[in-house]
Amino acid sequence: MEDLSQEEWKEQLANDDNAVILDVRTDAEVADGIIPNAIQIDIYKGQDFINEIEDLDKSKNYYVYCRSGNRSGQACKIMEQLGFENAYNLEGGMLQWTGDVVDLD
Repeated sequence: MEDLSQEEWKEQLANDDNAVILDVRTDAEVADGIIPNAIQIDIYKGQDFINEIEDLDKSKNYYVYCRSGNRSGQACKIMEQLGFENAYNLEGGMLQWTGDVVDLD
C-alpha cells in the first residue's frame, strides 16, 4: 500500500493503463458525487466488502479513496492482506479532491 498525495494520485492514475478507481464510501456519500469511472464498494459492509474485494482482479492497480483518506487506507491494508500488490490510498480523500466529479443520478 502506498499513500499518494492528490497530485501524485492524479498523475500516476493518468499514466496507468491497468488502473481501477475504487470508492469505499457509503451510498449516501456517493450521492454527493463520485470520481469518474470509479466503482463503489462500501467498506462499512464488513464481510460483504471483503467478498466483493476478493472478486476483483488482483493484477490491476487500485486507486482507492473515501471522504478523508482514513477508510481508504484501511481498505488498502485489507486488500494487501488479500493478496493485492498495488493499492494506492488518496491522502485527504474527497475533502481535498480538486479533480472531476460526476453525479450518479
